[in-house]
Parts: sequence; C-alpha cells; structure tokens
Amino acid sequence: MGKTLTEKILEDHLVSGEMKKGEEIGIRIDQTLTQDSTGTMAYMQLEAMEVPRVKTKRSLAYIDHNMLQEGPENMDDHRYIQSTAKKHGVIFSRPGNGICHQVEIERYGIPGQTLLGSDSHTPTGGGIGMIAIGAGGLDVAVAMAGGEYHIVCPEVVKVELTGKLRPGVSSKDIILDVLRQCTVKGGVNKVFEYTGPGVETLTVPERATITNMGAELGATTSIFPSDEMTRAFLKAQGREEDYTPLSADEDAQYDQVVKVDLDTLEPLVACPHSPDNVKKVSALEGMKVDQVAIGSCTNSSYLDLMKVASILKGKTVAENVELVIAPGSRQVLTMLSENGALSDLLNAGARILECGCGPCIGMGQSPNTAGVSLRTFNRNFKGRSGTSDAQVYLLSPETAAVSAVTGHITDPLGIDLPEIEMPESFLINDNWAVEPVAEGEEETVEVIKGPNIKPFPLAQKLGEDVKGKALIKVEDNITTDHIMPSHAKLLPYRSNIPYLANYCLTPCDAGFPARAVENKGGFIVAGSNYGQGSSREHAALAPVYLGIRGVLAKSFARIHQNNLINNGILPMMFENPEDYDRIGEMDELEILDAPSGVREGRFVVKNVTKDETYPVYIEASDRQKGMLLAGGLINQMRDENNA
Repeated sequence: MGKTLTEKILEDHLVSGEMKKGEEIGIRIDQTLTQDSTGTMAYMQLEAMEVPRVKTKRSLAYIDHNMLQEGPENMDDHRYIQSTAKKHGVIFSRPGNGICHQVEIERYGIPGQTLLGSDSHTPTGGGIGMIAIGAGGLDVAVAMAGGEYHIVCPEVVKVELTGKLRPGVSSKDIILDVLRQCTVKGGVNKVFEYTGPGVETLTVPERATITNMGAELGATTSIFPSDEMTRAFLKAQGREEDYTPLSADEDAQYDQVVKVDLDTLEPLVACPHSPDNVKKVSALEGMKVDQVAIGSCTNSSYLDLMKVASILKGKTVAENVELVIAPGSRQVLTMLSENGALSDLLNAGARILECGCGPCIGMGQSPNTAGVSLRTFNRNFKGRSGTSDAQVYLLSPETAAVSAVTGHITDPLGIDLPEIEMPESFLINDNWAVEPVAEGEEETVEVIKGPNIKPFPLAQKLGEDVKGKALIKVEDNITTDHIMPSHAKLLPYRSNIPYLANYCLTPCDAGFPARAVENKGGFIVAGSNYGQGSSREHAALAPVYLGIRGVLAKSFARIHQNNLINNGILPMMFENPEDYDRIGEMDELEILDAPSGVREGRFVVKNVTKDETYPVYIEASDRQKGMLLAGGLINQMRDENNA
C-alpha cells in the first residue's frame, strides 16, 4: 500500500513510537521558530534546561508581534531575545524584517524538513512541503534542546483540488471552502494533504495562504507536495539547492477526502465571529464597510500585494473607508518600493504599516465602534481586533481591494483584474538576520533582561486529593484570546505572568482573576473545543499562577490541551457531556486519589455542593501522565535530572 506525503516525512523523522493512527509518536525536529510574544518564555525555559547551544539544524527568533514601543517593555523583550539567541545559536530576525511565517517561507523553509514553532500558524511552512507544526513555547524549547516532539499519529485528510481558479477567485477562497466543509473542530489530530491537478496551478505563496489558515481547522498541520512550482519559487529566492521533489504515492490511502472544484469556486467570506462561518461574497454584496486591512501571515506576500496594487492603481479609496496595508516582509516592501507599486498604494490612499503582525493581533488599527472591518487575516474572534463590538469579515486580497474602492462589500468575480505572475527572482538581502556567535564562544555573550521579565510559574506536584471551586463556567469554542487576551495594552507584558494573570478570562468574566485569588485557585468548567486559536502558552501559565488545578471540558483544542499538560493542569473531559449542565459556578469540586486517576486516565469528580459525581477522562500518553503527576514538564525534567 502506498504512503501519503505526511507519512513519508513523519516516518523519516520518527524517533519513538509506531506509526499507528491515534497513538503517540515522537519526531525529530529540524528547525524551530519563535516570535516575540511567545519567545521570551520559550528562551527562559531553554535557559532553565541549562543547554548551552541549540541542537537543531536551524533555529530562528523573530520579532514581529510586539512592535509598538510605547514604553520600554517591548524593546526590553527584544533585547533579551536578541542576546539569548546570539548566545545559544539562534538566528535573530530583527524588528521590521517581517512576519515569521512569511520570512520563513522566503528564506529558510526546506521541503521535507520538520519545523516546530511557538505560533499556531507555523503550518504555513506546509506550503513549501514541510511538516510544520505550531506548539507551546515549552515544546519548542525542548526541541531546541535536542528533544523530540510528541504528537498523536495523525489521520491524513486528502484535499483534492481540480480545475483552475478564475480571475477574482483566490487561494483564500479555497481554504475558506475547506473550513466551510470541515469546521473549526474538524481537523483535530489530522493533517490536511493537498493533491489533485489543481495543485500544480498554485504558486508557493498561494499554497502558504491555504496551509496558514489550515490552523483554523484545529489541524496538526497542512501540506502541499514539493514540485516544479516549489522549485521555481526556491530558485527565485536564490535557494534552488534546497529543492527536493516530494509527493504522495499514487496508491496512497487516506482517512478522509475533501473535494474542491476550482473551476466553480466563488469568492467567499468568513462572517463574524468564526473562520468557519463562511458565505459567498455575492450574498453580502452592498454591505457598507468602515475599514479594510490587508496583510497578516495569511495574505501579505509579494503576489498578494501586487494584486492589490494593480487593483488600486489610478483609483482612490472610498471616503468612508480606512485602508491599512502591512507587507509581510522587508523583501516584499522593498520590491514594492522599487517597482512603483508602493506609490500606487499610497496614491490610492492606503496607510502603509510596518512589516509585522499589527492589526491581526489587535496591535493597533482597531476598527471604530461597531465598525465593519474587512480583513485578509486568519481569525475574526470577537474582540480580537481590539474593538469589542467590531464586525470582522475574513476574505481575499482581491475582494478587500475592490471593496475598499467601492466602499461596500463587492464581489470581484467578473471584474477585469490584471494577472500577476511570480517574479523570476526576488530581491534578496539577509542583512537584518543576525547570526549567533560561533560554537564555543557562548560565554562571551551577556544576556540582557529588563525589569519587566519575571520568572515563569510552576505548578505543584499533584496531591492525593485535589479540591476547589468551579470558579468560572464558559461556553463552547472559548479561544486563547478569551483565556489570555492579546492586544496592544497587554502584549508588552508577555514576559510578566503575574501582571497578565489579572486579565485571565476577563473577556468572559471580569471578576474571574480576583475570585481565583480569593479562593486560592480551583477549577474551570468549559464546553467543547476549549482553547482554540493561538498557541500562546500564557493561556496555561496565567491559570497556573492563579492556582487553577484542572479544566473540566467537553473537549479541548490540541495545542492548548498539550500546554495545560506541559504546565501541570489537569485537562479533564466529561464522559457524559450533559454533566457540564449540572455544574454551577462556585460549586465545590473534589477529586479523591488524583494520582491513581491520572495513571488510569479515568476518575470521578465529586460535586460536594450538590452531592453528585461525574466520570471524566484524560487523553494523555504515559509520558504526559508523568508530567501531570510531577506538576508539569519542567518539574518532571528536574526530577529526572536529580534522580
């Protein structure tokens, strides 16, 4: 029986376990990436492991999230990351060099390699034929230290693309259609592998848009084959030597099949407040628009912005619309500047932002009160834009640009749009990537820590009996933006968990942090898909600081579940989902002989207040159960070292 591309790469990197669907495997990681919002904690954790130099083939530290410098905190973090990267063998991408995923694709991604990143959109690397996975910072720190990364051996979904996109329809519409078919819960422990004759019509930047937003499926990752399109892109980047042809066997067996006919696909839009709330653009045509934001790691490539510039050339943005554009990298911005496209954007009335994440993470450019914002981004969770009542719609650069001119949502299908081709060569200048010191010179580097950088909290070893109140009860699809908000006012404190903990789960209940402190910790009760969205480890670290002992949920998002386990918080799932309805806020809960329950993977939670019991289970490997018993991965490693 033939193998999928996913199976081939995973088998080539297999370190532990067997390739059996649903079983835990450990894989070797070739490359890692961090960004500044999650990187400070990752490098502090690496330091705690006392590893003098990273052991990966290549590790990179990007500055792309916390770009506004209203006080010293962000630049202090940047200085810490730069100095610790230089000391420990990590390439440092300076502020303004670009969004990590865009620069990674341009300059560092290699087909067939594995990439682990402390950002949930790391799967962007699948556009160039990598197994690229988002994870918590601690998992990335372990990989940098030479440890394997553990995942559930995934099911592989075949996404069969046929036909060719029409003018006005883009790769963004492909992934929106997949989200429409599969939902934000449909990809857990799955890899989405793109095949079919339609694949060869898509450039690497178009493929990267699809794999990037595949993170919204909850998938482990997504991947395209490495083919002649891949070779052409790498050659244009001056990296043809990195090319390797890779594809699935013709008789490969898949666990699920999703089909997308590119010939008939129409422009789509994800409506508030979920990436899978997908409708046809034509169904919303005429809706008044207040803001258009183009960029993010999903749609900020040279090809994307050239399409936008060609649409805007000689036109003027509608008077009721604010248009902001954030190029994905310095390479993109420089090429737009040199070929005149930047002038076309400026003359049309666009505001050009720094090469970074910016408005995608609520770092500036928040919409007006109750404003309608069209964005080429990947997430439209309520309040993520920085405006709590904004209505955020996700769509393609073509739809965004056309709508910016008309002032209302406009279907680009049928409009005469110029065709933009990938250049034969990109402008290459890597002088904003700072190389680390040579091996053996690590002691010559002083690591700089600003006063805002505080030690990360550690959970206590799991006690015999675990007691506490149900401090908060939340609904389905609670995101890590709810658990640990990420916006311009809080991002500067990403290195200060005691400060951030004051805002934990406040979008759901402003009184939660104070209640947690008053009761010396307790439990969180949640619906399904708890912790979807960003990989931010802070959504586990802040609850640790507040004394949260466990989360009882109907189900968890993959990365957050792993982050909870890594940090010693029990991720418990109801055997009977209806028991969720039986628990009231501030009910007293109790787990007797918790260590035995963890070892068995099943135990009973007693509701002392109502004199009821609820059977629960934990999806965890023996390795992860050891973490929970020890109070997290760092404690487990220390125990093993002491032993």
